Amino acid sequence: MKITLFGATGAVGGECLRQSLAAGHEVTVLVRSAAKLPEEFRNRITVVEGDALNADDVWRVILADTEAVLFAIGVDKQSLPNLCTDVSRHILDALRTEEGVRFIWCGGGSTFVDEDQITIGARFVRKFAEVFMSLRHQDKERQYQLLKQYPDVEWYGVRPLQMRKTSMRGQYRMGFDPFNSFSVISFADCAHAMLSMLEGTRWRHKAPIIQY
Repeated sequence: MKITLFGATGAVGGECLRQSLAAGHEVTVLVRSAAKLPEEFRNRITVVEGDALNADDVWRVILADTEAVLFAIGVDKQSLPNLCTDVSRHILDALRTEEGVRFIWCGGGSTFVDEDQITIGARFVRKFAEVFMSLRHQDKERQYQLLKQYPDVEWYGVRPLQMRKTSMRGQYRMGFDPFNSFSVISFADCAHAMLSMLEGTRWRHKAPIIQY
């Protein structure tokens, strides 16, 4: 499958890149600097240098033969406000002209969706994110609301909770089970879940929680 990946130099994005190549997919990435990519992968992918906040650069990497777009851009204290939302808008606008291309994105567990079971633990997760991770929380909230405005795009999502740099298990829960501040997932398994959405329609227009 021909995949375009955003966020390839991050923790989740790096795993998406590694696992995509291992599965035999053809990958195009948009990065600000090719030097930040692992050297072992640079000659195996198509690298386009640019800025995902620039709509023209986004359109350059979503080609007529693109079959899926993976969004793994992370947010930290140095990120611009609405980074994920603004980049997603550029991608979604591009995908409206490319029928059948899947958009698979990584959100956040502090964003509630209609299917969630809202427990005390879940409310704690949300309140913690609102207070201590407000930039990320607000951006991911806006990103999800934006996605709902694009019913004509084939989007799928995962919402990880606490992520860890541990080995991939390949076994986890993905759905709308209760969750709390002790719920964790590895970067590798988060990427694995995203790649599992390349096929099937079970999670179309849904964003399940992923946790062990």
